[in-house]
Amino acid sequence: MKFIKSIYYYWCHRLYSVGRDQYIRKRQIRNISSATLGEGSVFHHGAEIFNFSNNKSKIVIGSNCHIYGALTVMAFGGKIIFGSNCSFGEHSRINSVKEIEIGSRVMIAHNVNILDNNSHPVDAKLRSKDFLSSYLNEAKEFELSFAKIKIEDDVWIGFNSIILKGVTIGRGAIIGAGSVVTKDVEPWTINVGNPLKCIKKLEPINF
Repeated sequence: MKFIKSIYYYWCHRLYSVGRDQYIRKRQIRNISSATLGEGSVFHHGAEIFNFSNNKSKIVIGSNCHIYGALTVMAFGGKIIFGSNCSFGEHSRINSVKEIEIGSRVMIAHNVNILDNNSHPVDAKLRSKDFLSSYLNEAKEFELSFAKIKIEDDVWIGFNSIILKGVTIGRGAIIGAGSVVTKDVEPWTINVGNPLKCIKKLEPINF
């Protein structure tokens, strides 16, 4: 009886694994069709792309990148660019209506949010209108207050951090876990907190 049960559990597990793997492959194929993907780059389980522009050039991912989180570009604007050898962690999100440029060898941990816009209007009436139109993905008739974000090479962004519109994070900078970035960050520095402050300067490295 134990032998029969073990065979039963084995084949149940096999069927589950095959179904799961096919689901992941289908999701990866769907994601790949929504972006320009470099050689060796992978969308891992849980990764999502919402490219409402239907233009692959609006989401460009360099070579050897590992994407676990969600990337969103709206129909009325936005662009996301990754360099090479980057990682983008689980449950992290990038939302663009302008442009978010990420360099090479950038490490973005889990639960990081990067937005180049305010998401909704400040005016309450327009905010209500925005809520109703968002389900139709209509072009915005109002200002969302957006500005380009640039994250330079060799940056490390810790988990639970928030990167807001208009900032440049200089090369080699480290953003500590749980930080909120609302202003430019100097290259080769360690920065933590909310409000963000520099706690250490690093020796620049060229390679």
